[in-house]
Amino acid sequence: MIVLGLTGSIGMGKSTAGRMFSEAGVPVHDSDEAVHRLYAGKAAPLVEAAFPGTVRDGVVDRAELSRRVLGKPEALKKLEGVIHPLVRADAEAFLAQSRASGAPLAVLDIPLLFETGGRDRVDKVVVVSASAEAQRERVLARPGMTEEKFASILARQVPDAEKRRQADFVIDTSGSFDRTRQAVQRLIASLVGEKPHSPAN
Repeated sequence: MIVLGLTGSIGMGKSTAGRMFSEAGVPVHDSDEAVHRLYAGKAAPLVEAAFPGTVRDGVVDRAELSRRVLGKPEALKKLEGVIHPLVRADAEAFLAQSRASGAPLAVLDIPLLFETGGRDRVDKVVVVSASAEAQRERVLARPGMTEEKFASILARQVPDAEKRRQADFVIDTSGSFDRTRQAVQRLIASLVGEKPHSPAN
């Protein structure tokens, strides 16, 4: 089974591309979705222990937690020390399940793949990218997003040009959804080949 790492800077269309892999029948593990799940489950008591007062009714209050760590490298490092191992274990369980089901390809959607040394966890890396203008427009249109928040997020991410340089494949999401979907489908075909469906027994 080929493990494909999907990554890209904020606002580049990574979630959209991930959804397209999923729609094409490829199992996708979404790190952000895993964090959401963990914040409502096994991560909650650990986060509360590290940041008292950030858990409400057994679920991490993301807004409060964000307020505690935004622009504070030490606090962020502490949070990552709690969350990253849990997300990694979740991803490993997902890969084991995908292998057992006979999937020829599985995707790990990891926003900070390069930043967290995740390159060694995957066989190939696909980076989604768009122009800086498109990225800025998309991100600032998000609810609650500010110039300051955007700058703070970008400062923590490996620059887009560097990600493109390190990628095995790049999908440009500047165009239409259809063009992006075609690029995703071409990539899947090149990785697993156009295997004919075996006739039903």
